[in-house]
Amino acid sequence: MTKQIKITLVKGFVNQTARQKNNVLSLGLHKIGQSVVREDTPVYRGMAHAVRHLVTVEEVD
Repeated sequence: MTKQIKITLVKGFVNQTARQKNNVLSLGLHKIGQSVVREDTPVYRGMAHAVRHLVTVEEVD
């Protein structure tokens, strides 16, 4: 079984760049406090890292 990460949006992305908004939306996050569980792959890690000031990342068992 692959590892998974839980990504939670903790800040809004209203005054962010278009690239950051698209990153958050492509992660599947729309509302503050919303969480998604994704596979722990370099793609999702990189997307979360690009908007690390807007999200929190936790590892899920």
